[in-house]
Amino acid sequence: MLMELSIKNFAIIRSLTVPFEKGLTVLTGETGAGKSIIIDAIALLLGGRGSAEFVRFGEKRAEIEGLFAIGENHPALKKLDPIGVECEEGMLILRRDITDAGKSICRINGKLTTIGMLREVGQTLIDMHGQHEHQSLMRIEEHVELLDSFGGEALKKTRAEYTRLFNEVQKMTDRINSLNQNSQEMARKADLYAYQLQEIEQAKLTPGEDEELLAKRYKLANSEKLYEALTRSYEHMYGEERGLDYMSGMLSHLETAASIDKELAPLYEQMSSSYYMLEEGTYAIREAIEAIDFDPETLAFIETRLAEIDKLKRKYGDSVETILEYAATIEEELEAIEHKDDRLANLTEKRDALVEDLLLEAEALTDLRKAAAAELMEAIEKQLQDLYMEKAQFQVAIEPYPNKEDLSSLKRLGQDRIEFMISANPGEPLKPLAKVASGGELSRIMLALKSVFSAKEGMTSVIFDEVDTGVSGRVAQAIGEKIQRISAGSQVLCISHLPQVAALADHHLYISKTEIDNRVFTSVKVLNENEKVDELARMLSGVEVTDLTRKNAEELLALAQTKKM
Repeated sequence: MLMELSIKNFAIIRSLTVPFEKGLTVLTGETGAGKSIIIDAIALLLGGRGSAEFVRFGEKRAEIEGLFAIGENHPALKKLDPIGVECEEGMLILRRDITDAGKSICRINGKLTTIGMLREVGQTLIDMHGQHEHQSLMRIEEHVELLDSFGGEALKKTRAEYTRLFNEVQKMTDRINSLNQNSQEMARKADLYAYQLQEIEQAKLTPGEDEELLAKRYKLANSEKLYEALTRSYEHMYGEERGLDYMSGMLSHLETAASIDKELAPLYEQMSSSYYMLEEGTYAIREAIEAIDFDPETLAFIETRLAEIDKLKRKYGDSVETILEYAATIEEELEAIEHKDDRLANLTEKRDALVEDLLLEAEALTDLRKAAAAELMEAIEKQLQDLYMEKAQFQVAIEPYPNKEDLSSLKRLGQDRIEFMISANPGEPLKPLAKVASGGELSRIMLALKSVFSAKEGMTSVIFDEVDTGVSGRVAQAIGEKIQRISAGSQVLCISHLPQVAALADHHLYISKTEIDNRVFTSVKVLNENEKVDELARMLSGVEVTDLTRKNAEELLALAQTKKM
């Protein structure tokens, strides 16, 4: 749930920190005081669209920060793991800054992130609903999602299997379409691949050949310099009064010394071993001199071979290995083209078998949706009765798409076109939910839907922004009680102008604005019991609060307490 909200330099708000608790929190105040601005700030914190216009005039940036408490299995955690954000002690901090240039800076637990990721996490934290509900409850394309979420585990598993099969069919169809492309283009591609493959095969490349040739070329190109260096090395070691000759004399004298002093015997052995190692090394230098090959023809062959390899590199890759990998790839492509008809027949057969399974899963999915729809219709109509729409009829229209063989994106979630329908009054035909005209009816229908889906969606925080607009009297009382029930065990924030709703609040926040030096400032106050009475009296009577309206407010609060028991 949302525990605390901090807002700075946002619209008419200079600086504001608002604590929130479990249960029903109602925000009231005069029109224009900033109630909806607070909700707008929360919407931006959850990834809503930002704008430089939100930044308070004369300031460089607006800052919004929210502290959320989440449980061990909260869906937000699945969103945080891939981006490496840890949630210690179940605390999650979302922050969004908007500069006066319109740039957004988003952070989750201090780590920079994108608006998209902020939105994904935010959607799991708070469910927001306004007076004119344009979210999932009113979008026809989302009705299938709502019905499926209501349908339970069996429907969820069947839909997952359907989706898996659908994706397989789509992949298979794409491969078939690829093979069915223009035959002339395929023929040209086959000719090109055949030429390229022949050119590479004729070169008879071996892995690492270019590196070996480069090493040999370097050695041959520097053979004279190599001969001179090795010869001088050999001459320094072998011959009269050369290195080995001096070493032999040294050993002779050291042997005499060791025969006198036995402790010098190990030293003599060490130097004797060194002498023989140097002697062997000298013979190796002589063999290296004799092995030097002054062969211009071999050098010319290597140069020609390297030029041939470089030509292939310019066409097919930056190394012999890459060229050979390309050859293997086009060989497979060429084989696929040459055996296109066989592969096409095989893929089509596999696709047809998958389509049969897909249609069976689609039928099973439809049956489960019809069962869920019947249960949902009963639950919604019961909620509408509680909201004094006793004669209202709610229906989930489930119709098949016209062409079952058309596997377009519209069929990604099954063969069903699903739309919520409503008839608010007796004798009226069922109409699409999105076309319900009355604001009061729309508020009650949306609240009934929300009452049913809130438990299924598992949201810990819900915001209602003036959803009680257009109603009064007993309907207002019923709406307030319904919102209060939704808040049981969770958190509901509600902006309301109805005293019947405000009286049911567990926590009452009063939003006001003041003018200082020709600038408007918004403030929030947590009302105590006496202040609640004053605010309810103001909501009942308007500007002038009388003893009678105060008494009515006290009665309203007392009645609300009995409803909450």
